[in-house]
Amino acid sequence: MVTTSGGSVFYGSPYRADCPTRRILDRIGDRWTVLIVGALWDGDVRFSELRRRVEGISQKMLTQTLRALERDGLVRRTVHPEVPVRVEYALTEAGRTLREPLRALEEWSIVHLTDVSASQDAYDRADRRDG
Repeated sequence: MVTTSGGSVFYGSPYRADCPTRRILDRIGDRWTVLIVGALWDGDVRFSELRRRVEGISQKMLTQTLRALERDGLVRRTVHPEVPVRVEYALTEAGRTLREPLRALEEWSIVHLTDVSASQDAYDRADRRDG
């Protein structure tokens, strides 16, 4: 059960349009979130290293996703007062609980890649005049 600042009460059903869990699912279902959580699994990582680990992500998207994950309490940002300043990112306790479910999705995508690709090819070749 969640009580919002306006006093509304929700019971955690993402199938309801007004349920706040949908925002959480949007965050953890995002491809960049999945990859960033995986890249942070081993501990503290600097921004530039994250960008190398998550190939194809732009600096802007990495920044936006890290800020959103920090806001959601899934990532911790640590600024080390050095010259130059060193900033590192790590999963919080809540963020670490996401790793196993997201790892299962990663593994599923690897195992089923061939089947899904074959289905996509067959679908794309099929005559679609019926719909």
